[in-house]
Amino acid sequence: MSKRSLMLAGGGIKIAFQAGVLQVWLDEAGIEFDHGDAVSAACFNLAMWTQGMSGRQIADNWRNLDPIAGVDVNWSQLARLIYAESLFELDAYRQKVFPAWGLDWEKIRGSRREATFNVYNFSKHELRPVTAPEMTEDFLVAAASLPMWFPPVHVDGDTYIDAVFNTASNIEEAIRRGADELWIIWTTSQRGEWFDGFVGNFFGIFEATANGGYKQVLARIERSNDAIARGAQGEFGRPITVRELKAEVPPHYLLNFSKDRTAEAVNRGVEAARVWCHANGVSYRRGDVYPTEVHTAQTSLRFSEDVTGYVGFGAADYRDGFDLGRVDESRVDAHMSIRVDGVNRFITMPEHQAAIEGVVVCERLGGRRPISRGTFNIFVDDGDPARKKGDLSRFF
Repeated sequence: MSKRSLMLAGGGIKIAFQAGVLQVWLDEAGIEFDHGDAVSAACFNLAMWTQGMSGRQIADNWRNLDPIAGVDVNWSQLARLIYAESLFELDAYRQKVFPAWGLDWEKIRGSRREATFNVYNFSKHELRPVTAPEMTEDFLVAAASLPMWFPPVHVDGDTYIDAVFNTASNIEEAIRRGADELWIIWTTSQRGEWFDGFVGNFFGIFEATANGGYKQVLARIERSNDAIARGAQGEFGRPITVRELKAEVPPHYLLNFSKDRTAEAVNRGVEAARVWCHANGVSYRRGDVYPTEVHTAQTSLRFSEDVTGYVGFGAADYRDGFDLGRVDESRVDAHMSIRVDGVNRFITMPEHQAAIEGVVVCERLGGRRPISRGTFNIFVDDGDPARKKGDLSRFF
């Protein structure tokens, strides 16, 4: 029987997306994992899984997280300028976030689930996979202690930092522990867009390190599998199946101050996981769209929009339709009222869908015709969150 490893790759705050995936994989699809591995802030998700939380609980913890609540400025170090220990510190995660999430260290250490939390021992220059029985709050904070941004953590005389510059996913450890299937959730951007400035350069280096190392390991697995298929031993001695869900996730790795954007990232994970399960033949029982109520007060929004253009009958492309309609003088005008019922829900929904009322005026369609139903999707994307669009659907 195959041994499945849940591979939670590092990705800063983007790993809120992982929580949405876990809601689907664990709860809706009922997938059981024999081992879990995580790097960087993804260790937060692994801690909740190891403790025995459901996917829904993990997702809700992120939906309800105020990103600002977990980070404090390292005021005592600011006067040291370029020699400062760090810009921020993670004490607020210890004092506020971990208790709010319900982390229980005795339950984590006593868990029957096999888990490895990766930290980097800078004193010995070794990658250390910390097992569940060894896990402490110090190690969990160390796992997310990204150099320059957060201070290192000292445990038993050794200095520990985030392992993400060594590996973003410790695939070799999972294989060493007997994994035949690697279920990887990857949120580090692969868009290949370089950004100027200190922050842009820093996370560009992170992306280069994480993606480069990850692709090298995947290539080794492919070569090993090919060798085994030819009757050779192969590097890993057995076929390794990689089941990868990767996505471009909107929030910045670190500089995200919006609770709404974090909740949206979780909900995008839910949406992406359902699409992934359908595409990969994984059966699942669809739950509520977004089960957590986000309204602190019921609010609504309404605005008007007038759209003018041309319609080309028989055209398959919007540009061809516009050009053809202009030649034929097939002008169309739409006078619409856009209605959002529940602004907080609207903001955290990846599809950002609002309702449309109004009329369409076009002589070739019979003059003035009421819109019977319609939707307006604002600031949506096709998988690349850097390129947003608006989609209008009207029936009349």
